[in-house]
Amino acid sequence: MLVCPSCGAENRQGARFCDACGAALADPAQAREVRKVVTVLFCDVTGSTALGERIDPESLRRVMARYFETAKAIVERHGGTVEKFIGDAVMAVFGVPAVHEDDALRAVRAAHELRTGLGELNEELERGYGTRLELRMGVNTGEVVTGTEERLATGDAVNVAARLEQAAEPGEVLLGEETHRLVRDAVDAEPIEPLAAKGKAERLQAYRLVSVLAAAPERRQDVPMVGRARQRKLLEDAFAAAEAERSCHLFTILGTAGVGKSRLVDEFLRGLAGATVVRGRCLSYGEGISYWPVTEVVKQLVPDENESAALAPILGEGAAESPDEIAWAFRKLLESRAAERPLVVVFDDMHWGEPAFLDLVEHVADLSRGAPILLLCIARPELLDQRATWGGGKLNATNVLLEPLAPEEADELLEALTDGIAGDLRERILEAAGGNPLFVEEMVAMAAEEGGEITVPPTIQALLAARLDQLEPAERGVLERGAVEGLVFHRGAVAALTPEEQVDGRLVTLVRKDLVRPEQAVLAGDDAYRFRHLLIRDTAYEALPKAARAELHERFALWLEEHGAALVELDEILGYHLEQAYRYRTELGPLDERAEALGARAAERLLRGGERAEARSDDVAAERLLGRAAELLPENAPGRRQALASRAHAVSELGRFAEAAELREQAVAAAEATGDEALLARLTLIRIEAEIQSDPDATMVDALAATQGALATLERLGDEHGAVWALRLIGCFQAWLGRSGDAERTWLSGLERAAHANPRAHDEILGWLLWETWWGPESAEDGLLRCEEYIRQMGVSGSRRFEGIAYDLGGVLKAYLGRVDEGRADMATGRGILRDLGDVIWWAGAAMLEGELEFAAGDPQRAYDALTEGQEALAAHAETGYLATTVGMRSQAALLLGREDEALELADEAERLAQRDDFEPRSRITLVRARVLARRGDFERADELLAEGTRMVEGTDYVFLYIDLHRARAEVHRLAGRTDDEREALEKMIAAAEQKGHLLAVEEARARLAEL
Repeated sequence: MLVCPSCGAENRQGARFCDACGAALADPAQAREVRKVVTVLFCDVTGSTALGERIDPESLRRVMARYFETAKAIVERHGGTVEKFIGDAVMAVFGVPAVHEDDALRAVRAAHELRTGLGELNEELERGYGTRLELRMGVNTGEVVTGTEERLATGDAVNVAARLEQAAEPGEVLLGEETHRLVRDAVDAEPIEPLAAKGKAERLQAYRLVSVLAAAPERRQDVPMVGRARQRKLLEDAFAAAEAERSCHLFTILGTAGVGKSRLVDEFLRGLAGATVVRGRCLSYGEGISYWPVTEVVKQLVPDENESAALAPILGEGAAESPDEIAWAFRKLLESRAAERPLVVVFDDMHWGEPAFLDLVEHVADLSRGAPILLLCIARPELLDQRATWGGGKLNATNVLLEPLAPEEADELLEALTDGIAGDLRERILEAAGGNPLFVEEMVAMAAEEGGEITVPPTIQALLAARLDQLEPAERGVLERGAVEGLVFHRGAVAALTPEEQVDGRLVTLVRKDLVRPEQAVLAGDDAYRFRHLLIRDTAYEALPKAARAELHERFALWLEEHGAALVELDEILGYHLEQAYRYRTELGPLDERAEALGARAAERLLRGGERAEARSDDVAAERLLGRAAELLPENAPGRRQALASRAHAVSELGRFAEAAELREQAVAAAEATGDEALLARLTLIRIEAEIQSDPDATMVDALAATQGALATLERLGDEHGAVWALRLIGCFQAWLGRSGDAERTWLSGLERAAHANPRAHDEILGWLLWETWWGPESAEDGLLRCEEYIRQMGVSGSRRFEGIAYDLGGVLKAYLGRVDEGRADMATGRGILRDLGDVIWWAGAAMLEGELEFAAGDPQRAYDALTEGQEALAAHAETGYLATTVGMRSQAALLLGREDEALELADEAERLAQRDDFEPRSRITLVRARVLARRGDFERADELLAEGTRMVEGTDYVFLYIDLHRARAEVHRLAGRTDDEREALEKMIAAAEQKGHLLAVEEARARLAEL
């Protein structure tokens, strides 16, 4: 027996095409294992043992045969397949051989019918034997392996269905959790206490089926329709033409599931006036469904008392029995009603329409005259597989294809569906949904249920799996092999992975079926394609058995090694595919030498990729790649020690200090065990830098001394990479201690050695030299030139992180020069780069630069808002270095806004966070306190604080702090009535501001002097 993979019908042996639907039939010898989500129904008879004691075995056999026959008929009527009878139990699978999008609902409907379908048999048993049969059932949905010779389905989903059946009471149907999620809008079910099931570590959540609802659930209509204005205008014009010309128009809206066909129709109908609207829907399965939508329409057009007479010719109960006569009778009915007022006939799910029904619709469209009728058909593109000429050649026909929403439209829909959603989650949903409105809605709902996690909602998985199951095996194979490469795949790769197939024609077919679309190739000289949705790619990929995935990932890596040499991220891509091949073999086990070699090759590539990411300061990528490499390497592998150390550094840079400490301890233990002195010295640098960022008790002086000690060790060992790193860090500590001149000399020394020894340190030194343009004595104009030069050279030697910092610093310097709007634009660009990189610490730390820009612009509220946002992000990561400065600047912003109590509270908080010798936040909050006290009339204490602030600032070369110092002194003297002292402070403020080129500060001070 051959089973059609498209419709599930059984065919005669030797048939090449399905007798039911005409689809090509696969040779059974070519059957292959696949993974798919199916629904399993277990049904068992209760009371059969007692019955066996009361009746003859031959009678019992006949009774059970009747039961099995009834069960098989019901299951198959709903599209399921009976796998086997086990004693008194029946096991049926819905989704084999072909998946349907409503397999779970079919299974539940079958269970419901089974529960009530033994009525006639039970009446006979009651009369003859005084007993009845009762069923208990379990229905469960999950992933299984199919296509094996032994069984229809193998997997835990089968076991769970059996456990649910065993736990059910007589007459009860229990639904598994995944089944309930798929059918919950179409059934009435109630949760029961979680079940303890044999062989399951956790209890099973189950639901007791009460009833199946007759009506299909409606999609939500409370969200405004997005886009589709052009298609709606076409629809309105078609109706207007039919009405004006008193003619029939066939209008077909084509589109994939969930793209918004029904919503467009509903919006059109809602705005329609003066017309009769009737609807019919084609059914996906069932008996006598050919004219089901016609019957629905007739029932709406004919009064109840005349319904039977009107339906008789259509149902073959009167004189008319041929399809032509039925079509004639239906057309005449529509014309008679349209003669009274315009008629809109909506036929939904036309892709499921039987040939006789499709002929009927075309008959009405071709022959109807003198009556305004709009035949509005809704279908998926599969309709054209059945009827390629649908609507073609007709002057009164329009076919409209609904494409997915444009990115901005999908974003608008997402905004309408939520009260606000995090940026990264928003991007993941939009990318996965690919502009499909239903997918957006379902993924928003799933994210809400799963606490922000993005997984494929079961409803969408069922839709896509059913769609892919309709493909021919060769088309399916091409799609699956493309999925191995990823969302975007190359023709050459697919051809290499499917050498037995001609892939070009298959790819054209997949484009026509709207599953993939042409894409610009990453590899020169090849064609590329992109899956229409990430979810289509995932569904195709997940259908592959793990053994096949492992084999295909390895083969793709071999192909890419030969063809992808020009790829910048070749190591990362190869590492991923080799890693996948290794992990799938690990899951299937046991590992052989070939699998172990795969793991080693994957680790090598991932290490290279991680080192390259580390060199470009992409700590997000470095942490991920190095962590995966470390997991693949043996405990004693040298590469693993370095991977742990580098990962600890990346994690620390990302602000996850506790996790970084754990990784550091692992790396230290490995380095000590092997006597790796150089690695221990590097780990010291990682520890020192992390402590300065996260431990208020640490001091800059101690950190500087410890770093100089590590430098001596690294230079003795000839570790130039580590030595350059130490020089960069020494320069930072010197700068943070207020010695910018010493820092610059140290950095320049390291820069000469860094180009080849440590590219990351080279870029970081250049970046820190840019920071000096803000706080050091260099003029704003010269500093801005340096920032702009760095940005120009970024593509050659700079890191994206410090490109962002260069924009931010340039923004501050432009504000100093009076170019505030330009500065704000640069600030937005720079912080946007840092945000996109996932550099939370650096993005949040750059809030201090935005605050400084707004201080210069005279907008303390904008400064306060930016600093508040930065403070919250830094505090969430337990960072204290940048945080102390940010809180200190926020204290200053609160003061400028006149909120003195808050300014003092923030000053106290900054003091708690700052290291003892971190003069920048400490001097700033000292000046804030002095100004508050002066405003409150305590001039003696204000003067003491001014003197204290002066001692802190005058030992440094931070020019912008001198400007703030003299500004504070001028205010205190003004409030105390000391005009000469105020004038002196303002003149010193002008001198410092002119040295820095801070033109706005110069204007501010001169304006005050003019008032004096």
